[in-house]
Amino acid sequence: MKIVDLKDIIGSEREVEGPSWTSRRLLLKSDGMGFSFHETIIPAGAEMTLWYKNHLEAVYCVAGNGSIEDLASGQVHAIHDGVLYALDQHDRHILRGGTEDMRLICAFNPPVTGRETHDADGSYELVED
Repeated sequence: MKIVDLKDIIGSEREVEGPSWTSRRLLLKSDGMGFSFHETIIPAGAEMTLWYKNHLEAVYCVAGNGSIEDLASGQVHAIHDGVLYALDQHDRHILRGGTEDMRLICAFNPPVTGRETHDADGSYELVED
C-alpha cells in the first residue's frame, strides 16, 4: 500500500513547473502502478498548445475553470469542477485557464518518470525501460 500526502510533494523534486502550469506528481513510473497520477494547477488566463503523442491522459477538474479546444475539430469545451476530459486519441489541443486557477487531477499512461516538461510540440518524451 502506498500513502502519499500532497503536502510532502509540494516543494520536492516531484513538483515540476513550466511557464503556464505546476504539476505535482503523486505517482510516477517508479511507483509501479502502470500509470502516473498528478495534481496540475493551470493559472487563470494561461494558454498552452499540447499534444501528448506518446501518452494517453485523463483529466478531472476539481476546482476553477477554463476550456479545452480540440485542434482537429475546432470544438471548444468548458472545463469546471466536475468535468473530466480524456485524450484517448493523442488529441492535439489548446488548454486555456479561465477566470480562476484550475486544479486538475490527471492520470497518464504510460506513466511519466517525474521530471518531464513539455517539448516544442507540447508533448512529453516517452522514456523506455
